[in-house]
Amino acid sequence: MRSTSNHSQQKLLREEVLSLTQENAQNTGILPMDMGVQPCERKERSVIMTQKQRKQMGSLAFYIGNTIIALIFVSPLIWMISASLKPEAEIFKGLNSISTFIPKAASFANYQEVFSRINMWKFIFNSLFYVMVIIVLDLFVNSLCGYALAKFEFKGKNALLTLVISLMVFPAEAIMLPMYREMADLGWINTWASLIVPFVAKCFSIYMFRQFFLDIPNDLLEAAKIDGCGPVKTFFRVVVPISGTVYATILILDFVAHWNDFMWPLLVVTGEEKRTVQLAIQTFFGSKPINYGPIMASLTISAIPMLLMFVFLQKYYVEGIASTGIKG
Repeated sequence: MRSTSNHSQQKLLREEVLSLTQENAQNTGILPMDMGVQPCERKERSVIMTQKQRKQMGSLAFYIGNTIIALIFVSPLIWMISASLKPEAEIFKGLNSISTFIPKAASFANYQEVFSRINMWKFIFNSLFYVMVIIVLDLFVNSLCGYALAKFEFKGKNALLTLVISLMVFPAEAIMLPMYREMADLGWINTWASLIVPFVAKCFSIYMFRQFFLDIPNDLLEAAKIDGCGPVKTFFRVVVPISGTVYATILILDFVAHWNDFMWPLLVVTGEEKRTVQLAIQTFFGSKPINYGPIMASLTISAIPMLLMFVFLQKYYVEGIASTGIKG
């Protein structure tokens, strides 16, 4: 009986000590686990926790800010897609509210009107054909030029590089009329050559390739030379396989630029046989009254290839821009 009484007293004493300890921890802000820690160590731990919380709050604010900016930039695209699914009378209703992005009665009638009024598939094929030919020739010709400027030594190399960089300053609009006159003198108006040939050699592409190839170690090229590879074989067997990022970057930039090009095809294409998709969309503005539903539908159709291109190649695009040192 005495041992049982002593055990009960010890238990009550432990509970009382624990209660006093917890009360003291609440009053002083020191946890029971920190009771044996020196004050300087507790202060250091508090500073570390504060820094971690600040870092987490900073990351949260960064992502929220980026999300808001992304929504602002993508909102016109979302509205265009939404408008393409609306009847004509509802397109411009409720522009001051979020409901303008949500079609009440979605319909594909505008898309049906697009394909019934023009031969959209043919114009899409025309654009894809001439754009892909430009891209293939651009990647082939300008990569060779960039490789020569990056890895070969020859007389006039620096002067040629200076000329390439200087010509990047001139916009396409500044030389558009001389190019048109040249196409007319050659008899290339309303031919595929007038759409393709003027855009094969590009100073910007040469510079991009040259900047990327500069980072390839010369030891790798020397090793290929020792194995019996000549300059051409070294380029296609060694350099090209490790340069996918810069090739993807040029591919995306070329595709977006020429797929959206309107002015040059308008000058050199005179018939419907070689009309591009951007010229086809312009026909919806020429008939009265102007219905914006089919216009939004045709613009949505023309945006699909660019969206797919960027979605599948954006990783290589970002890596290519970073590796070539081009910042915009």
